[in-house]
Amino acid sequence: MRFLITGTAGFIGFHLARRLLREGHEVTGVDGFTPYYDVSLKEARHTVLKERSGFCEAILKLEDGEGLARVAADFGPDVVIHLAAQAGVRYSVQNPRAYVDSNLIGTFNLLEVARDLSLRHLLIASTSSVYGDNPDVPFCETDRIAHPLSLYAATKSAGELMSHSYSHLWAMPTTVFRFFTVYGPWGRPDMALFKFVDAILEDRPIEVFNEGELQRDFTYIDDLVEAVRRLIDAPPELGRPVVGDSLSPTAPWRVVNIGRGEPVNLMEFIAATERVVGRKAKLKFLPMQAGDVHRTFADSGLLETLTGFRPSTSIEEGVKSFCEWRREFYSNPSV
Repeated sequence: MRFLITGTAGFIGFHLARRLLREGHEVTGVDGFTPYYDVSLKEARHTVLKERSGFCEAILKLEDGEGLARVAADFGPDVVIHLAAQAGVRYSVQNPRAYVDSNLIGTFNLLEVARDLSLRHLLIASTSSVYGDNPDVPFCETDRIAHPLSLYAATKSAGELMSHSYSHLWAMPTTVFRFFTVYGPWGRPDMALFKFVDAILEDRPIEVFNEGELQRDFTYIDDLVEAVRRLIDAPPELGRPVVGDSLSPTAPWRVVNIGRGEPVNLMEFIAATERVVGRKAKLKFLPMQAGDVHRTFADSGLLETLTGFRPSTSIEEGVKSFCEWRREFYSNPSV
């Protein structure tokens, strides 16, 4: 098959593109190489992808609707997977316009392109942040998501709604997946595990928000990629719901959580990181960060019903894999 994937120089897009290329598919990767974090890491990811036959890169931002349309028309994809976004809850407080440009305008442009293609399936990334600080756990796809705590969450929720309208109007089979705290090799430097390991090795204190009273449903990258890969082959069909489905009554559209379904206390995650690194962390306890939530917890039942798969990689395994990659990538023998 032919896959158009946005965000292939990013953490998740890179891993998914590499998986599909290994299977022998063709992938055109669209990425703008924005400087939100170290661009050299993004370039390194694309270098790995370009080593495989079947990969073509298109360097452009999603705000360039005409450029995106040209790439899609020339390639003629069977499946479009939209992963590119301005990420980060905390950064959305500092630079909100970046989220409007990328997550709203960029997603609109992507949907405009997709409606003119004869797609087998359109898949769009969202986030557990859309659930806000919902006290009812685990978070279920059919929960109301009307109270986002950050602009990041608001823009991702808006992207979900926009994709539903396009799915309805142009009968596009569309799956939205809500990611829960993804981590692992090739991760972003602004993510918790990357920051924790760097701080421990550099003998700097780890910033621990809300005095450590936070829980996250940490999901290992290989588990997430496996889930997405299986969902590609399970496009929604209007009028054919499964048990516990989020399938729309008016469109071939559904939303699916991708999370391990076992939230971990932040202090437990730090302790696991200490065990793998072999050093104790210095801790700097801080109040709750603006826009953050106290807990994320995925109900993964729908994912398992649709695909027969449920994420299961343990925190210790995942942290160890990240540290092994980091040591090799940065040639740092101390971790």
